[in-house]
Amino acid sequence: MTHAILGSISGHRGLLAVRADADPSDFLHELDDAFKSFRSRHQAELRTAQDEIDNINVRMAAAELGAGQRPSAVRDPVYSKNYQAWVRGGEHEAEIKAANKVGVLGTIQASMSTGSPADGGYLAPIEWDRSIGQAQIALSPMRRIAKVVQTGTRAYSTLWNLKGWGSGWVGETAVRPETTAATLASLIFAHGEIYANPSATQQLLEDAQIDVAQFISDEIAEQFSKEEGIAFISGNGTNKPNGVLTYAVGAANAATHPGGALDTVTVASATAITSDELVGLFYGLAAPYRPNASWLMSSTTASVIAKLKDGNGNYIWRESLAAGQPQTLLGRPIEFDENMPAIAASAIPIAFGDFRRGYVINDRTGISILRDPYTAKPFVLFYARKRVGGGVLDPRALRVMKMAAA
Repeated sequence: MTHAILGSISGHRGLLAVRADADPSDFLHELDDAFKSFRSRHQAELRTAQDEIDNINVRMAAAELGAGQRPSAVRDPVYSKNYQAWVRGGEHEAEIKAANKVGVLGTIQASMSTGSPADGGYLAPIEWDRSIGQAQIALSPMRRIAKVVQTGTRAYSTLWNLKGWGSGWVGETAVRPETTAATLASLIFAHGEIYANPSATQQLLEDAQIDVAQFISDEIAEQFSKEEGIAFISGNGTNKPNGVLTYAVGAANAATHPGGALDTVTVASATAITSDELVGLFYGLAAPYRPNASWLMSSTTASVIAKLKDGNGNYIWRESLAAGQPQTLLGRPIEFDENMPAIAASAIPIAFGDFRRGYVINDRTGISILRDPYTAKPFVLFYARKRVGGGVLDPRALRVMKMAAA
């Protein structure tokens, strides 16, 4: 049995030949020597492979630290060249002295430490995070839940059907007189325009170790989103969209839609909402609109509603059990919009309904940015603009809850 196994080994990588009359001790020594040779050879191969992997990792890390630059791209070539010259042992001393005269480098001390700026620590190039930390801006979710259309003309218009079709029951041979026809009304949603015109010096754009132009563009886009989010909720229609809450009963646009104002439920208190009042708001929405309806409120209002319970002591608010899924209230999802008013006297803190059928956002143009290096030299202007409109499309698809007066 032993000879059969060893015989099979002899065929692999030429370790040794096994004979039936071989001395077992000699064979074991030969096997041990062969294994050591095998291990040494493969360890050397592994070290070579690991060295190559390490080199690749170093090059990749250098590329990342360069913020997208090639590893050979030096942010400050004069600084780095002189620093490297000093590290190499005083090479190019004349260049270092010349650099000292113009203030590129500080005086090189006899004892130098990266931990002590006074002792030359600032000579050591350091890497820093070229991204910019910033506070998050609360943006509106209306673009996610409302209907969004794009047009190539000045304003977006559609037709509203006032119904009015006549009908009636008749006998088999009875006369069928003409019935009344539907009445159509025009809905027009005019645009407003947002603009910004920030500036930066040409030298800042050239020397900054972040992409200032991209930074400005990103900030403009975020600020525009914030501005339009406010308008989608409470905009007065003057050079901006008409906000959804302006169509409530008694609000500025209550009489402008041919379908009437938004159904507005006024609760009993100026400072509190009950679970029964929420149930009433829910079932007051017509059944065809409820399957795709959602709640809209601010986080401040949500902190109050989340504490409400039904008659059995159960919370009517349901937290999501899966990542990425919204919380629900009475079985319908909740959208948080910090532009919605908080609970206060005469305020409208909650809207409920099918927003995709109830509110339309119209984009005439997206954000366009013009880089202008000529008008205000040495400043470069970034003129940005966006045209957008909005308003209630179907008032029957939405209901709002209003607090009582103080």
